[in-house]
Amino acid sequence: MTSTRAPEAGKASGIKKVVLAYSGGLDTSIILKWLQETYGCEVVTFTADLGQGEELEPARKKAELMGIKPANIFIQDLREDFVANYVFPMFRANALYEGIYLLGTSIARPLIAKAQIDIARLTGADAVCHGATGKGNDQVRFELSYYALEPGIKIIAPWREWHFKGREDLLEFARKNQIPVAKDKEGESPFSVDANLLHSSSEGKVLEDPAVKAPEMVYQRTISPTAAPDKVTTVKIGFLKGDAVSIDGRKMSPATILKTLNDLGRDNGIGRIDLVENRFVGMKSRGVYETPGGTILLAAHRAIESITLDRGAMHLKDDIMPRYAELIYYGFWFSPEREMLQALIDKSQEHVEGEVTLELYKGNVMTVGRESAKSLYSPTLVTFEDDKGAYDQKDAAGFIKLNALRLRTLGARNRKE
Repeated sequence: MTSTRAPEAGKASGIKKVVLAYSGGLDTSIILKWLQETYGCEVVTFTADLGQGEELEPARKKAELMGIKPANIFIQDLREDFVANYVFPMFRANALYEGIYLLGTSIARPLIAKAQIDIARLTGADAVCHGATGKGNDQVRFELSYYALEPGIKIIAPWREWHFKGREDLLEFARKNQIPVAKDKEGESPFSVDANLLHSSSEGKVLEDPAVKAPEMVYQRTISPTAAPDKVTTVKIGFLKGDAVSIDGRKMSPATILKTLNDLGRDNGIGRIDLVENRFVGMKSRGVYETPGGTILLAAHRAIESITLDRGAMHLKDDIMPRYAELIYYGFWFSPEREMLQALIDKSQEHVEGEVTLELYKGNVMTVGRESAKSLYSPTLVTFEDDKGAYDQKDAAGFIKLNALRLRTLGARNRKE
């Protein structure tokens, strides 16, 4: 079997204790054992509940079976923190990477990294470890966050260090070290899945050819739009300072709101996207993402902004949104530039409040109504009927002539050529 020891690893590294981002699955269980063998250090496991929909207590039992002390096993419910302090701030910006991706995986990484660093400080660990591969974006997101929060922290990235050549090497290592392998894990996995309360993403294997339609089994969070009910579902979402605070008049916590919207989106086949994106590391990748609640929330937030935001503020937000989304995708959540943009975005949301009514139907989200006490929409100004003198249409002539001045000057010059 291929050696598992990294050239510069082991006791010579000086690492005494490491906090591992641990799911309890096969890959991170292999990493746990590999850390014990290769570095000979004390391992602390951290498992985050971000609403991925899995039972997390088995991760505790599995860590104990692998020799981790109960005091070194951390399982935290971060769902409310995730939605209130990461998802909602991002949605205030209407952030979309490359015009389509709602950043479901990207936005989870800084929270996981922050929790790891907090645990490292609590336990006196001098290193942290993640299970991201050397080809993806997540290694960048985790490590930029680690360094921003704890500049002197040591980082172990097994996929860049060990010498396993493929899945069979991993399975052999698991069998040799009596790491439980579920029966459906013995063969080649058809694709890789990441999930949290905001979305699920599927990549690899059956999805690697972007010309081939994704099989229905790939979809984790939504029914097919063709199988959705033949009737409209109506929902009303309330906002305060740019954040959703109620559904159909009932106030809910941030995580409860997102879960409720996820259920509505799932049942109506909403939130599926099949895209090829540009990874930060330089390659293109194809993924199938499902963001049912987020898709509804984005439509509702843009709708409430449409009546409460000034045109200049709205257009400025739209101008900076791609840059803001790119910062999150690349892993710069804790950067000064993201925080500066966030301050601007949050300022724009001071009067973004009211209710939006939407209709959900077979994969579609349709805004049918919006109302706000802070609305800038004036029926008196826009009416085609008598506006009682609120707007003098003759004023438009001067407005047009002033805006046409440079165009007329250019036109006159061009006619001479």
